Amino acid sequence: QVQLVESGGGLVQPGGSLRLSCTASRNIFTINSMGWYRQAPGKQRELVAIVTSRSVTNYADSVKGRFANSRDIAKNTVYLQMNSLKPEDTAVYYCRADVIPNTYWGQGTQVTVSS
Repeated sequence: QVQLVESGGGLVQPGGSLRLSCTASRNIFTINSMGWYRQAPGKQRELVAIVTSRSVTNYADSVKGRFANSRDIAKNTVYLQMNSLKPEDTAVYYCRADVIPNTYWGQGTQVTVSS
């Protein structure tokens, strides 16, 4: 079992930045992969970034160069630094953890990019 708690969403103007946090209830070295997904109204949930157990991070093309994932092992926390935000980044962002064969999701945090 893994509980995930997200924070850091909010309202930001285009071009602004936000940092999301996701804290896991267990040592993240025991988790196969952790990632960020997002879901905009009327759209399917999509991958934003995912970090494998070998610390390889894959990003969606739409966020490459703007978003960066990092982690604090001691805090069992991963972060998503989002820069140069665009209105199309508006969505509910979810943290996901895979502990094979199970998948766990956080509750989601709203990110709204608007002037």
